[in-house]
Formats: sequence, structure tokens, C-alpha cells
Amino acid sequence: MTNFINTLKEGFTEIFNNPLSLATLIGLVILILALIKFKKIKLDTMIMARIGIALALATILHLIKLVDLPNGAGSINLGSMVPILIIAFMYGPEIGMLTGFLFGIIYLIISPYILHPIQVLFDYPLPFMAVGLAGFFKNKKLIGATFGMFIRFIFHFISGVLFFGQFAPEGWSPVLYSFAVNGSIVGGNLLVVLVILALLPVARIVEKSNSYAH
Repeated sequence: MTNFINTLKEGFTEIFNNPLSLATLIGLVILILALIKFKKIKLDTMIMARIGIALALATILHLIKLVDLPNGAGSINLGSMVPILIIAFMYGPEIGMLTGFLFGIIYLIISPYILHPIQVLFDYPLPFMAVGLAGFFKNKKLIGATFGMFIRFIFHFISGVLFFGQFAPEGWSPVLYSFAVNGSIVGGNLLVVLVILALLPVARIVEKSNSYAH
């Protein structure tokens, strides 16, 4: 029993002393918990249709790029997160996260940049799934969008530190490089999203959609 406990302690010590192992553990736990949660979601025909429309619109808007950075760093596009955010505002964070997760898979298919399996996890399904957390702020759309995009930034930031440090200019640390690049990309996309949300009658869209659902 003592040997087992010591082995367990050594294993946890190794994980927490190794950033990649720690990120792997955290990422897999989040993914597993999310998949368990998604399995419990009840989807009717209308919700599935709206998720499909949102994914199609998000993909189209993603392809309209305003700024595109090299080395798979990302792009600033024409508000691809807006349809996902609207779904989150309509149906709450769980369905919003499911929609974001599905978009992450689509994004991986159409714009793959793969260095490592864990990098894929932190650059595709997890960050876009996080955008759906905006659904916790149904009555504060701009705050919700900012919160969801901030959590998205955290995932991209971790990926940048662990896997993209090799692209950092001379004299830059991986942390600084990841913060600058991902901060610019996610921040730029957030500004576009906030402008679109401010111009769109989001509350009316959500209200009308809910009335049609009943």
C-alpha cells in the first residue's frame, strides 16, 4: 500500500512538474466532462436545424478573413463567433458549448494546422467550445461575448506557449510571444464580434426565436 501511494505521489509530481503533461491532463478532463454533458442534452428538430444554420454561417464568416497570420497563428474574420454566441444566448451555455465544439471540429477539417495531438485539442474543439459559455450571460450580451472569448484566449495561449514558442522572434519568450499573437487575434476577433452584436437586434432575434419555439 505504501509503495502504491509513493508511486501515485511520484506520478502526480511528474505531471505537475511537466507543463505538457499537466495541459494534457486538464484538456482531457475538460473534454471528457463536456462529452458527458453533451450526451445528456435533448435536441429537437428545431434546435438541430438552428445549430446547423449557425455552423454554416460561422463557417462562411470564418472564410471571410480580414487578417490572416502565418504559422497557423490564426486569423481575424468577419465575426464567425456571432452565430455561435446567438445560439448560446438562445439556449444557454450547454447547447452553446456543443455548437462551439462542433465548429471547432469543422475548423480543424477546413483549416488544419497540426503539431501535436494536445495542440489540436487546445486550438480547435476546446477554445470554440468555450465561446458557448457566453450563454451564462443571456441578458448581458457584450459581457457574455467578452467572457466566452477570454476563455477561448486562455486555451489558445496555452497552446502557443507549449507548441509555438519555436516561432517566437529572437529575444521573445514563448509566453510573451503567445500572449502577443493570441491576444491580437482573439482581441481583434472580439472587437469585430462586439461591433456586430451592438448593431444586431440580438435581444429581438432571441425573443422571436423563442416565441416561434412555443
